[in-house]
Amino acid sequence: MDVGLVYDPVFLRHDTGAHCENSQRLVAVTELLRESGLWGKLARVEPRAAGLDELSLVHSDNHINRVRNASSTGGRWLDGDTYASPDSYEVALQAVGGVLNAVDSIAAGRLKRVFALVRPPGHHANADQARGFCLFNNAAIAASYAIEKYELERILIADFDVHHGNVTEDIFEKDPRVLYFSTHQYPHYPGTGYFTDDGSGEGKGTTVNVPLPAFCGDEEYRRAYEKLLVPLARRFEPQLVIVSAGYDCHWADQLSAMQLTVGGISSIVAIIKDLADETCGGRMLLSLEGGYSLKALAHSIRASLEVLLGEPVGADTLGSPDSQMRPYDDVDSIFDLVMERHGLR
Repeated sequence: MDVGLVYDPVFLRHDTGAHCENSQRLVAVTELLRESGLWGKLARVEPRAAGLDELSLVHSDNHINRVRNASSTGGRWLDGDTYASPDSYEVALQAVGGVLNAVDSIAAGRLKRVFALVRPPGHHANADQARGFCLFNNAAIAASYAIEKYELERILIADFDVHHGNVTEDIFEKDPRVLYFSTHQYPHYPGTGYFTDDGSGEGKGTTVNVPLPAFCGDEEYRRAYEKLLVPLARRFEPQLVIVSAGYDCHWADQLSAMQLTVGGISSIVAIIKDLADETCGGRMLLSLEGGYSLKALAHSIRASLEVLLGEPVGADTLGSPDSQMRPYDDVDSIFDLVMERHGLR
């Protein structure tokens, strides 16, 4: 098997109650993967508890202790929308350890591509604060771990979550070893990710933000990845591709005003997969971020795994949005600005 899956029922124990980021997200996905027959085609990658030294690649001791204390004292809100339950600290350690085991499996050549079906998500968690449903930054820790342990010099992080991965950007803002590429609804939470934010110091130019207006759909996203990510990645020549895979850009998601279909999302994954095949022998790790419509999330992940497995993408039972809203801004002008900013013209 070339494709692995990080999953364990432990991830259901991050108990957020009626919060939109809840355990039913993974229940819906695993049920559909079993029903569709994909479950048996994926190699298991077991999670493990990440060590404090591994968390410290990104997070401060104060932050780690704050999350641990919140859980050990019965659970509490860490910010206005991020909750730690009694088991959340241990679950978050397993989520981080799961993506690190995925990195190890890829580096050792045991697997080419791995999907980390983990929670809590990560790309809004910064060095000192849990934010945006996120406790520890899974993707950023994975990239830092790959640099530290395997001495990688070029890692691409592609983030298609509808929300800008502000903290992943911040962590690698000055690091030329990480090319961070984000498509996101703008303006939208967390209010960051304008095209002029392109890194600083030695990392100038290795942050690429594509701020898209509401109601962009399959065509706009496809062009963003083909016109922008493809030439940037070819120029960068990554040794590993990490994807912050957020499925809240689907039209049915309650936290988004985007219009992507399951087919549109699978097309993004296919573009990134082809880039990984071309630039780094297919080495690719996807880590789950957002996605809050249970049906859209499950079917979009099913389609993503079909792409990774090289199988035909199944029928999109959700179809297209009833409302054919169009982007309220000129997407081509945004692409032109990004291209000029990053020397693609």
